[in-house]
Amino acid sequence: MTLPPLRVPQRVIVVGLGMVGARLADELARRDTDGALDVTVLGAEPYEPYNRVLLSDVVAGRTDVAAIVMPLPGGERVAVRREVAAVAVDRTAREVLADDGTRHPYDHLVIATGAVARVPEVPGLAAVPGQGTGSDGALPAGVHALRTLDDAREIVAATVNAPRAVVVGGGVLGVEVATGLARRGLQVALVHPGRSLMERQLDDDAAGVLRASLRDAGVSVHLGAPLAEVLVVGGRAVGVRVGGEGDGETGRASAGEVIGAGLVVLACGTVPATALARRAGLAVDRGVVVGPDLASVSDPRVYAVGDCAQPPEGSRGLVAEGWDQARRLAERLVTLAAAPPAPVPVRRGPSEHLRLPHDGERPTMAVRLGTLLTSRAPSDRGVDTRGTDVVKVKAGTLSVVSMGRSGAGRVAVPGERALRLVDPAAGRYVEAVVADGVLVGATCVGDARVAADLTAAYTRRVPVPVDPAFLLLTAVMPAAETTSSPERMPDDATVCRCNGVTKHDIAACVADGATSTEDVARATRATTGCGSCTEAVCGLVEWLGAAGRETPTPVTAR
Repeated sequence: MTLPPLRVPQRVIVVGLGMVGARLADELARRDTDGALDVTVLGAEPYEPYNRVLLSDVVAGRTDVAAIVMPLPGGERVAVRREVAAVAVDRTAREVLADDGTRHPYDHLVIATGAVARVPEVPGLAAVPGQGTGSDGALPAGVHALRTLDDAREIVAATVNAPRAVVVGGGVLGVEVATGLARRGLQVALVHPGRSLMERQLDDDAAGVLRASLRDAGVSVHLGAPLAEVLVVGGRAVGVRVGGEGDGETGRASAGEVIGAGLVVLACGTVPATALARRAGLAVDRGVVVGPDLASVSDPRVYAVGDCAQPPEGSRGLVAEGWDQARRLAERLVTLAAAPPAPVPVRRGPSEHLRLPHDGERPTMAVRLGTLLTSRAPSDRGVDTRGTDVVKVKAGTLSVVSMGRSGAGRVAVPGERALRLVDPAAGRYVEAVVADGVLVGATCVGDARVAADLTAAYTRRVPVPVDPAFLLLTAVMPAAETTSSPERMPDDATVCRCNGVTKHDIAACVADGATSTEDVARATRATTGCGSCTEAVCGLVEWLGAAGRETPTPVTAR
């Protein structure tokens, strides 16, 4: 009798307990049902994983801190070390040295250190011992970046005694923070060095509609206004000085203009956190340079995912990209750790996580919802990232969404057709770009319902109407409506667009015993993305629980 060979679990060290690092550990735990991996996650912050995307909602007062906490990665072979930062990597010995003196041997190392806030190098942002964290180690009192949970808490605390605020940067985060502070009753000025807001996503017409909407929300916008100086008196910020050559009629700032404020929030973008990788001798450009398989080009045993990575297809800094990378890398690591295949196991991977339709049971959610993602096979040219590039501004009633080939900088190619609706008086702008019968890009400002329909059509590759002009006004997909009439919502209506969860999936969870939004989130990951679906998910769970419905039959394509 031949005994099976002894399998020693391979050691995977994940550096970073952010949204991508935590998702990777969770993906590994879900797939590794044979105990082929021992996973250790090192997180520098003392907190459980939290949804960084929703920090601007915390600043706005729309979301409580407790609501953005995410579950710790589960699994018997997953160890999470909070408040333990990696300080060095010995690639020869294959060990990670932590700041508490511990050493962590690895067979595979994943760097998921994310990014840090970019702090402008201008007068006034000099070190003040013991106050804040900036590019040089500190920021003056009253000046904050927004990247961590502590940053959000400090900004919220500062709003109590600061009636006026300046937000530096007119990108997605700057727009979100400005509207959030205005919602708290502060007088808010948004200063931006560019000639239009969100210039990476919006063309001039769309940016003009956005600027008017911000003005209506109580935010004064100063364009062409590079930050020249932060004015500090007694170690505390009292305002900013901006550059520029504009005039009042166009909204452009005058050179040397001073804007008084006791709270200054820096939303100037991010810088990949690559210090650990540089010290380890890995190739680093803007981020850690990796190939299509997400392995470092310097060391095949070291990987990078999320904001700190620089894959061949580029990176937009969106969480959906990082989550897709986590899924792909988890599949690769589990495959590498698996024993050589027996004469024919047809089924690959954990049975519970990937139950296929021909197995005689209802296929799992990963199969039903992941067709688009699992079809993204790496190649020499990278992977298809379509569907992970949707940019959505979370600013209360102000709706801004951009995706794919649209907006500023789009160069028309043969076969594409772009249609636009520009309606500044109604605060509305819609652009749809179609090719080969599908939506390949869209921008929508001021119409949340059309934005939701366009997002669904783009991510799920739904054929467009014969006359694409209907995309600008009418629904093209079943949408998640308010929970006042859940019975009339179709079963295949997408409720959580970040994770592709439908009403049917939530109903199935409730039928399987879920009694709360948290239960549904653990099973489907609904509400763990941008968070805009939380109210709808909560209402559905309550309605389904009261109705006591049985598990619905699988929904066929309509």
